[in-house]
Amino acid sequence: MRLYWNCILGGVGYLLPGAFALLRFSCSQLVVERLDPLVNPGVVGSPHLHQVIGGNAFNASMDPKTLDLPSDATCTTCTFAEDFSNYWTAVLFFRARNGTYHQVSQKGNVYFEQSNGGMTVYYIPSYNNTKATAFKPGFRMITGDPNIRTREEARRYRQLTYTCLQDPMTRTNETLDMPKEPWAAGIMANLRFPTCWDGTNLDSADHASHVSYPESGTFEEGGPCPSTHPVKIPQLFYEIIWDTTPFNDKSGWPEDGSQPFVWSYGDATGFGNHGDYMFGWKGDALQIAMDTNCNGDRCPELKYQNIQTGNQCVKKPTVDENLGGWLNELPGGMPVTDAEGNKIL
Repeated sequence: MRLYWNCILGGVGYLLPGAFALLRFSCSQLVVERLDPLVNPGVVGSPHLHQVIGGNAFNASMDPKTLDLPSDATCTTCTFAEDFSNYWTAVLFFRARNGTYHQVSQKGNVYFEQSNGGMTVYYIPSYNNTKATAFKPGFRMITGDPNIRTREEARRYRQLTYTCLQDPMTRTNETLDMPKEPWAAGIMANLRFPTCWDGTNLDSADHASHVSYPESGTFEEGGPCPSTHPVKIPQLFYEIIWDTTPFNDKSGWPEDGSQPFVWSYGDATGFGNHGDYMFGWKGDALQIAMDTNCNGDRCPELKYQNIQTGNQCVKKPTVDENLGGWLNELPGGMPVTDAEGNKIL
């Protein structure tokens, strides 16, 4: 088991110089719906569809002045029972040759196979034994940009990538754009958030300016934080396994030979990969975990619940719309665009 676990942790980026110190845990799916309380607060029926994990206090508004996630939530889909945060991303769809769309299912990651879809979440305090300041109540952020359609633009975010899964253990050869061929075990989307904070603002107008990636290099390489964002925060990292295997038969792919997977925000390139986060850990549990050098999905200082319990925490969608089976268009009528911004019919 030790070797098995080390192989998985090795896929996080670079191996730690000393002992591993990170949280890696499962969060099952809470709901799939068109809400986005960060970008479109209060709007029931946001422009594109999201898949959401975490505490069941998730709603359309989530005003930080009145919301207290650990108090307002009654359950969480995450195996660390004190984590009532919400984490969400777009939803992947298969675009068939006849122009119809089908939602791609998520499945549990390695070691979390019993999870009802959802994601694997990492919090990594440091790769060079320096202290990380845990997120504060009311903290929220976004990484990536759904409007991006080119490789040059996508490089701004450094570590929003895809892994072609030859088998569930594959953790090499990440790409910035959507994979072009069928893969035996699906596609894994990887989202690594900024690791430097300005130390003052819990949010910003664009939900991104209050945080930054390292000034040079990467978090894994111990890159320094810029003077404008001097406070080191944990690296938040999502892994989402999309089960594309039911669509591996290329006879059903678009006639022009293009890859058939599109995001719910209308991206056929994959460069617009993005994710959202709202901190909601109870008390100082996350800071304790970061200071204690916890390892993996268990931490003596944190309360744990099994995956089956997390699977039972679900939320009824607020938006009443059909998401099952074959659809004539993406939910919300979102058009699909290519690298030039042209609509794909």
